[in-house]
Amino acid sequence: MNYLRFSANVPALRPTLAIGFLALTLTLNVNPVSAASVPAPHTPAAVQPEHLLKKGKWETLFDGKTLKGWHIYLKEGQPVSDKWTIDDGAIHLASGGAGDLVTDKEYGNFELEVEWKIAEGGNSGIIFHVHEDPKFKATYQTGPEMQVLDNERHPDAKQGRDGNRTAGSLYDLQKPVTPGAAKPAGEWNKARLVINNGKAEQYLNGKKTAEYPTSGPEWDKMVAESKFKGWEGFGKYATGHIALQDHGNKVWYRNIRIREL
Repeated sequence: MNYLRFSANVPALRPTLAIGFLALTLTLNVNPVSAASVPAPHTPAAVQPEHLLKKGKWETLFDGKTLKGWHIYLKEGQPVSDKWTIDDGAIHLASGGAGDLVTDKEYGNFELEVEWKIAEGGNSGIIFHVHEDPKFKATYQTGPEMQVLDNERHPDAKQGRDGNRTAGSLYDLQKPVTPGAAKPAGEWNKARLVINNGKAEQYLNGKKTAEYPTSGPEWDKMVAESKFKGWEGFGKYATGHIALQDHGNKVWYRNIRIREL
């Protein structure tokens, strides 16, 4: 009896089942889903792990004997001032008034390593993405600077905001991520600068001292709150020369090498 009752109700359900089955069939035919149609996850190049970055070969920027590959800013093809000398395998600024020393070649994305030593009370800097143009009278008018300084004796260390003019900092733009990384005047410091796809990192003696974008809203805000506010060309160039600053004080640079990323 129960079987007969169930069978008698089947015809009444058939139209609904048929319609449902048809709708399901159309859905599967119109919108097929397969593994091939699902996009693979994408990791932007700017945040790729360091070991996955495509790196070039290390290139020596200073042979320890000559200033081949360098020139004074805005004086390419002219003899380098005798105030920039070679001292025991290091580039040495013996006295001020020489002008900033810049690489002949320009660089965009790169990893730079250099050792520096500053005299007591001294000031200098490593400046990057320098645009060489007569309308800009100095390298720092276009290029951001990794500060080189005697923190104990030079007044710049106490100026600016929160130590953003101390050794290893992004000069006047960002306070050190790790304060106190610099060694005293007269001792060698090892600096490392990495610029890659709009992001920069600075290291001093193995400690990260700065991390920042090189363009975009965050960078623009940093510039607007610094001494560089309103400067026409500052930080506007994605490629440029690397400069060693003549700030009038004795400074030494050695073991300079770079590789493009």
